[in-house]
Formats: sequence, structure tokens, C-alpha cells
Amino acid sequence: MTHNDSLNWKDKVASPEDVLMRIKPGMSIFLGTGVAEPRTLVKHLTRSDFANLTDLELIQIVSLGDAIAFSSTTTAQKYRLKTFFAGWAASKAIMTGSVDMIPCRLSRIPKLFQSGAIRVDVAFVQITPPDARGYASLGVSVDVAKHAMERASMVVAEINDKVPRTLGNTFVHVNDFDYMVYATEPPIYFPRWPFNDVIDKVAANVASVIEDGSCISFYSGALFEALGKHLAHKRDLGVHTFFFTDPLMDLVKCGAITNKKKGHFHDKSLTAYAQGTQELMNWLHRNPLVEFQGIDVVSDHMRISMNEKMIAILPARKVDLTGDIALPVGKGNVTPGPGQAQEFFAGAEHSHGGRTIFALPSRNLQGEPNILFSVDVFPNQFTNRESLDLIITEYGIASMFGRTVRERAQALIEIAHPDDRADLIQKAKAANILYADQIYLEESGHLYPDKITCTRMFKDGLAVHFRAIKPSDEEEMRRLFYRFSDQAVFYRYFTPLKVMPHAKMQEYVNVDYRCRMSIVGIIEEGGIERLIAEGRYVLHQDRPLADTAFVVDEKYQGLGIATFILTTLIEFAREQGIKGFTADVLADNKGMIKVYEKSGYPIKAIVEFGVYHLRIPFVEGSDTVS
Repeated sequence: MTHNDSLNWKDKVASPEDVLMRIKPGMSIFLGTGVAEPRTLVKHLTRSDFANLTDLELIQIVSLGDAIAFSSTTTAQKYRLKTFFAGWAASKAIMTGSVDMIPCRLSRIPKLFQSGAIRVDVAFVQITPPDARGYASLGVSVDVAKHAMERASMVVAEINDKVPRTLGNTFVHVNDFDYMVYATEPPIYFPRWPFNDVIDKVAANVASVIEDGSCISFYSGALFEALGKHLAHKRDLGVHTFFFTDPLMDLVKCGAITNKKKGHFHDKSLTAYAQGTQELMNWLHRNPLVEFQGIDVVSDHMRISMNEKMIAILPARKVDLTGDIALPVGKGNVTPGPGQAQEFFAGAEHSHGGRTIFALPSRNLQGEPNILFSVDVFPNQFTNRESLDLIITEYGIASMFGRTVRERAQALIEIAHPDDRADLIQKAKAANILYADQIYLEESGHLYPDKITCTRMFKDGLAVHFRAIKPSDEEEMRRLFYRFSDQAVFYRYFTPLKVMPHAKMQEYVNVDYRCRMSIVGIIEEGGIERLIAEGRYVLHQDRPLADTAFVVDEKYQGLGIATFILTTLIEFAREQGIKGFTADVLADNKGMIKVYEKSGYPIKAIVEFGVYHLRIPFVEGSDTVS
């Protein structure tokens, strides 16, 4: 066909019935993916009683619309659907045997089409109205549409004027099509996801580890809806994602996403799909800030790793104490299966400064635990425990990197729901994952003072994360102890201690927050958390005062870390009704004395046998309390 002939593309317009009459039994038909499903053609295909429409094979990368709905309910056996994505409604249909699942990494799917391993006789794709030069856009779903069109002997376009004309590798020409039909069905829109307080807290914890300049991947769902709000104050975020959604649109609009730091597709948000509201679709129309590419580009882990600080954020359904993950399934799930998750996981893992995050609430909507002793009975498992980084719930962040199975179990139990922790402790002890003498203070889970958690910057850009101590800090506290000089040990313990065994240290890190408080300072070095400071108070049994003590890694002394911990301890202690602090400080420990002097409160000091006995009243007259 000549260029001039291409402008007469309306000669190719046919009715859906005319197209369907040209299909032969046994053919394989590729359908546009997700919200770009050609709904008018699918609707006529599923409802037609044409005799030739039998024993057909439908192929769809992501199934969200009418094709999967029909496959899940029909008994006509008119066609069988093959999909690469076990989310949304597809998972139930797959488990019941009415839909076939093809396990494959997303980046390798185009090769299946190119090689002929996936046979395509007919391709149905959704496009925008062609422009004056005969070019149309594939809109919000690129995936492997062009590869399927190249293999098909008959290519049909469904023209939908509600589809945004997106930019990137989205353009096709009218010459590429044998037939065209006009859409009578609207595109598939999805409302914004509601989220509850628990999901909001999970999202807040996820956002706390995402630094300015990070590159993020998003999916649909309540977690990401909430996460978008918590990332609004970040700067120069980038996007390399499978799905582009409404929260990402919000982050571009507010300036949090600039893509200035990206190493791949600089200045542009890279995606293969968009899914969301009509507002999102309108915003994407001719938007140069969003680049649509095929899944062989978007899901290639080597390309993903070109972005520094690549953060792969993946929702989890269940997690067990060894670090095995069960991914979500069922309606409402628009997240990847294990193979697809692996690519973004690997890309982030090889990215300079990259992180991988699995996030989930500690319990599901039925009140059942999401952190279990084992996930062996759950489908859709992601088993890459050797490379796990962070697991996050509303109760905190568990770092898996470089930790033993015992340390992982402790960290995961601490972010489980407090009412589930005793059972997990018991099962872990029985399986010899935890020590048989492991201490567990059941009340501490509900009393944990999460509100004091924060991050502060100190001299030379040192970022220190502060929080209340946890039992899983045992190993790091031991390492801190063994980094001390003999003088530092004597300053802290008033005795020349040489060893700090498990039995003694676990007593130290298991804190009853009703009568004592311990705050630790943590830095991150190469993705590994290192505990560098600790300060605590212990309530006196006979008076409303608390005794205090501090330790700071000698490498980080003089920066104000101990002063910040003391200030935080005072604020917390006053809320608990404590009237003042006491402390015993060796006379030659000038640094510690200066810390107390900076507290902002008057100090009463008595020197006896080379030791300062300090009393720091918080309110006038409280120093008289004996």
C-alpha cells in the first residue's frame, strides 16, 4: 500500500461481525493487555454464536477485563485463555483450570512470540484514532503488542477515541492493520484505592527508607495509594515501573518525581502500562514526561540496575520466619508473580544503592496473622531468601541482609502483630531457630514506643536513625561492646568487663518499657545497619526518678548523638510522669558530664570517691524527692 493509500484507512473499517467471520476454528488470537483490552471485539467474540468461533486460543499478557471474566464463568468452551499474569481475577480461574497460566519472566515474553513458541494467528489491539499521517498510538499498554502484530496473519485495530495518545514506542501505522473497528465500549477505568490506618502506617514505614533521588517501581493497590502521599515531600525521585498509576501522577504534579537522577531514560518516567482513573488517562494524553516502552525494555533487570538507588517495592501476602514470601493472589491483586517480581528484585539488587522491600500488614482483613512460622501451604511463593533486604509492616522494618536465620526470626517476630508474637517465639524455639532460653516479654510488644522513631543528620552528613531498642539488637549491641576500648567499658560499666555473653546481653536488650527505656542510634553502611549508640533510663524502685547511662561508639563521639538521645529520653520520661534523672559519672569522663550539662535542666552534683553523683530535676522542687 502506498503512502497516499494509507490516508484512506477508513476503507479498512469493518464491523466486529465482519472481522469475526474471518476467524477459523483453532486459531490463536492475541488480545491487547489490561486496560487496553479491545473490549468491543472481545464482547462480540464472547457473545457471538458463529459456528467458526470454536476451539480458539486467546493470549493475553495481563488479564483484567471481559476476556478473563468470560473465561471464568462460561461452559461453552468456545475458547481457552492463556495468560502470563496470575493477578486480579485470573488467579481463581487458573486454580479452577478454566484459564492456562504461562510462567515466564516478563522480559522474556517477547522472545516467545518472536521464536514462534507462542503462536499468533490474529492480533486484536486497541489504538487511538490515526492522525493525518496515518499514525496511531497503542495508548496505555505497549507490552508485546508490536511483536504479536508482526507474527499475526490478520491484525485488527479497535479505534477508541477515549484512549490517551501516549509517547514512546507506542506508535503504529494504519498500514500495519488489515481491519479496523470502532469501539463502542469505554476503556477500563479503576477508581482510587481506599486504604485504612494500618496500610497507611505500612506505607509510612516504607517511605522512611526511600531517600531523595531514589528510583521507584509502583503497582496498583492500597499500599501504593497510601505510599504516594508519604513520598510527596521527597525530592528528585525517578520512576522505572511496570504500572504507571494515579499516585505516580500525583508525585509528578507535586514535583517529587523529576527523573533527574535516573540512569536509564533520563528525565522520563518509564513504564509499560498505565492503570487508573479517567483523570490519569487524560493527564497521560500527549504527556512527554511519561515514556511507554515494551516489557522487554521495562522489565530487563540489567536496564533496571542502571538506575542508582533503584527501590523495588513489592507487596507480600505472607512471610515466614526464614524469609520465604507468599505473594498476593486473587481479585484486586495487580502485582507480579514470582517470575515477574524477580526481575525488578534483581535490578534493584544490582543497582548502586538499590533496595528491595516486601511490605504487608501484620494481619489480613480477617484478623489472621501474615507473619507465620512457615508459608509452605501458600501458593505464589517467592523463594529468594538469600537476597532478601527489607520486610516492612506497620510495626516496623526488619532487615534481612547479612543476618542469620536466628536473627531474621527475631527481627520478623518484632514486626508481627503483638498478639501473634508469643506463638511465633514458641514455634521458633521448638524448631531450634531461637535459643531455648530466649527471653520474651509479652507486654513489650503492645508497649513499644514507636513514636520516638526518627532520623537526624549530624556533622559531615551523618544520618543516624533512632528508635527504642528491640530484642533483635542483641548481636549489634554485642558488637558495639567489643568495639569499645577498656576505658570506654570502664566509663560505662564501672568495671573492666571483657566479655558480654548471650545470657547477659539478651537481658539487656529485652526491655520492660513501663519502668525503663532504651534508645539506640543506628547508621547504615553498604545496606547493613550498624548500631553506634545507646542511652537508657531505669526507674528507681523507691522514688519517681530514673537512673541513666549512655554509650557511643568512640568513632562517633563529639557529634551530639548522646545529647540528642538524652533530650529524647527526657521528653519520653516526662510523659511517663518521671520527675527527674540521676546518673553516676566518673570524674574524668568530661565528655559525658558535658552531655548532661546540655540537657537544659539544672544539675545537682555530689562528688564521692572520684564519681559524680548527678541529679537532674525536670520541675522545680523535684530534686527534693528522695
